[in-house]
Amino acid sequence: MTQATFEELLDAGCHFGHLRRKWNPNMAPYIFMERNGIHIIDLYKTQAKIDEAAQALQQMARAGKKVLFVATKKQAKDIVAELVSKVNMPYVTERWPGGMLTNFTTIRKAVRKMTSLQKLMSSPQYNNLSKRERLQVERELEKLQKNLGSIADLNRLPNAVFVVDVIKEHIAVAEARKLNIPTFAIVDTNSNPNLIDHPIPANDDASKSIALIINKMVEAIEEGLNERKSNMKEAEAAEEEAGDEMLENTAEEEEKEEEKRPRRPRKAVNKKN
Repeated sequence: MTQATFEELLDAGCHFGHLRRKWNPNMAPYIFMERNGIHIIDLYKTQAKIDEAAQALQQMARAGKKVLFVATKKQAKDIVAELVSKVNMPYVTERWPGGMLTNFTTIRKAVRKMTSLQKLMSSPQYNNLSKRERLQVERELEKLQKNLGSIADLNRLPNAVFVVDVIKEHIAVAEARKLNIPTFAIVDTNSNPNLIDHPIPANDDASKSIALIINKMVEAIEEGLNERKSNMKEAEAAEEEAGDEMLENTAEEEEKEEEKRPRRPRKAVNKKN
C-alpha cells in the first residue's frame, strides 16, 4: 500500500475545515491554523491517521473480517459504491435503515424477502401473475435492492464500520458504539473525534478528499485480502507436503518392521529315491 503524500492531500483539499464558529473544540489537536475565519487541518496528522487506519483495516481483511462503509451524502455515495465494490465489502449509500446493526435480525428478514422476490421473478410462476401484481413485485424489489442490495451478502454483523461525515451518519455511529463495533471515520472540524476509534481528520465535503482517503482504505483492504489468499495457499501446500511426508514415513516404518520380523526356517524336504 502506497502512503498518501502531503502533496496529494493538499491537492485534494483535505486541509480545508469549516468556519470557526462551527468548530468542535475536541478537534483542536488536529487544527493547524485559522485563515479567513476557516480552520485549516494539520495534514501531517491526517497523513499519520490515514496510515494508522489503513494498517488496522489491512489486518482485519487479512483475518477475513468484514468492514461496512457508510456514506449517504451526495458527494460520497457514488465514490464509495464504485471503490468499495472492488473488494466485495458491504456498503450503505442510500438512507441508513434505522436499527440495521442493533436490530440486525429484522434487516436479515428484509434481505431474505428480497432474495425470494428475485427467485419469484425468475420462475415460471411470475408469468401467471396479473399485470398489477407483477408491477407491485417489481416496485417492492426495486426498493429493497436500492436500500439493501449492497448488504445482501452480509450474513452477520460487520467487524468494523467506516463512516464519511460523522454528523450525518450519527445513527450508524451510535449503533456501532452500542455494540462495541470498531469505528473508522473521516472527521471534519465540526465533528467530535472522541466518538470514533480511528478518526481521520480531513475535509469530508470535497469529493476529491473523500475519494483519496477511501481509495487508500480500499488499497489496504485489497492488500490484506491478497495476503490472506497467499497464506491460505501456503497452508494448503504445507498440509499436502505434510501428508506426503506422513505417507512416506509410514511406508518406511512398515518396511523396517517387515525386515525385523523373524523369518520361519524352511522345512527340509525328503527326496524320494
